[in-house]
Amino acid sequence: MTQQYNRYEKARILGARSLQISYGAPVLVETDRSEPILIAAEEYDAGALPFTVNRE
Repeated sequence: MTQQYNRYEKARILGARSLQISYGAPVLVETDRSEPILIAAEEYDAGALPFTVNRE
């Protein structure tokens, strides 16, 4: 079962991942994009991000 994220969780995940990419983290998908936020969005769409959200 895949977890559904609301728009705030998605924004936080993409922001955190794009920051990691801008600091030199390896990219998890093949892409020809150069902007970190677009790369993070492609990784999110591919389901390649290792993030989880714990809700209380």
